[in-house]
Amino acid sequence: MTLLQAPADLEQLHPTEVLRWAFDTYGVADVAVTSSFEDAVLVHLALSVDPAADIVLLDTQYLFAETWWLVEQMQNRFDAKVRVVSPRPEVQRDNLWQTDVEACCAVRKVEPLARALNGKAAWVTGVRRVDGPTRANTPVASFDINRNLVKINPLAAWTDDDMSLYAEINELPANPLSARGYPSIGCWPCTRPVAEGEDRRGGRWAGSGKTECGLHV
Repeated sequence: MTLLQAPADLEQLHPTEVLRWAFDTYGVADVAVTSSFEDAVLVHLALSVDPAADIVLLDTQYLFAETWWLVEQMQNRFDAKVRVVSPRPEVQRDNLWQTDVEACCAVRKVEPLARALNGKAAWVTGVRRVDGPTRANTPVASFDINRNLVKINPLAAWTDDDMSLYAEINELPANPLSARGYPSIGCWPCTRPVAEGEDRRGGRWAGSGKTECGLHV
């Protein structure tokens, strides 16, 4: 698949319109919508466009209990069909995160994502430009040459206020960690609250120099 079918004003479209274009163009069954359940916005948007949306959660073996709670809330309240993709059977809970965070992310995120996207034509993510410097130029849609599919970021231009307003209007449950100083939520061993004025992703792999898990590079 290519981006030849993308409308000229894709960057100006509302996320629901972007998702509708994606599902109509590539087929809802051939589009994977990945969410870390840091919040419920992307999942709700996708389900509002098509209840059959393939919602994917990567189970890293180290997700916060609060994240699993939000998954359950979305399943119970909005009938979200969440496809949980876990590491390969030989990958067991260990202390790799203490010695090699790159290798830990590789077996618990990057490899499972590859399986989650196998056979898909498009991949929808919740990446936003306000997430941090490494994501400031995120396009709404591009071709991921490494994965050979179209990558779609319908929330790319949304601000924190946009996200909060959408969640409020639709009465969405929030990840409890958000109110405890976690603007970015990953695995519990490698995520901490951030101080006021600190980069929103400053609590991820703090002190390691690492800023991305490998999914969006």
